[in-house]
Amino acid sequence: MGKLLVKDKEIVVPGDVIAEGMDFLPSFGTYRTGEKIIANRTSLLSIDGKVIKTIPLAGRYLPKRNDVIIGRVFDILMSGWRMDINSAYSAVLMLQEASFKYIQKGADLTKFFAIDDYVVVKITNVTSQRLVDVTVKGPGLRRLEAGRIVKVSTHKVPRIIGKQGSMVSTIKDATGCRITVGQNGVVWVQGEPEQEVLAVNAIKKIDENSHHSGLTDEIKKFLDSNKVKTKGDKK
Repeated sequence: MGKLLVKDKEIVVPGDVIAEGMDFLPSFGTYRTGEKIIANRTSLLSIDGKVIKTIPLAGRYLPKRNDVIIGRVFDILMSGWRMDINSAYSAVLMLQEASFKYIQKGADLTKFFAIDDYVVVKITNVTSQRLVDVTVKGPGLRRLEAGRIVKVSTHKVPRIIGKQGSMVSTIKDATGCRITVGQNGVVWVQGEPEQEVLAVNAIKKIDENSHHSGLTDEIKKFLDSNKVKTKGDKK
């Protein structure tokens, strides 16, 4: 009978024996030697039924078609805008994908998106040369106004969102902030200044402690305790 030697969500390093026996199947970041499944990188263990895989603790975002991300405009072209998407690759937003309205050539493009604007976009295409095309024509896609930007590990994004959005909803409910989590690890937070700080700190706490079991309860306690302090400071 198979035996697990490491618990789900624990950190493993190369050479760690994760399981023994033939009941488990190795997947990403693991391999089998005889009856042992061994880690081949420093990462977070993820056990899904009988499948054992690992999630990298760090690494830049790899663009994927249909991902909704947050990009920062860093260049304005004749044909559109170039964006930093927290990746080794930049993205291009073409004129025809910037608005449902027709944009004439030669128009002042800064009236739509200026340098250093953050924009929620959707990836429409990624070529074999890693050329990335994006659009703002879709629900929820828009330029972001004011607020704060925080960057997290792209591999921690599912933990920050939570199952069916539970974790990010917890932060929104506790702080009253609007929050958009890009799949590229860029997060936008907007609300009252002190509540923005609390939301950002909660997000950073999740990013740093995503391997902890009971993290949802930990974050709820963190938000509740700091919410009381915030109210007390106003008295």
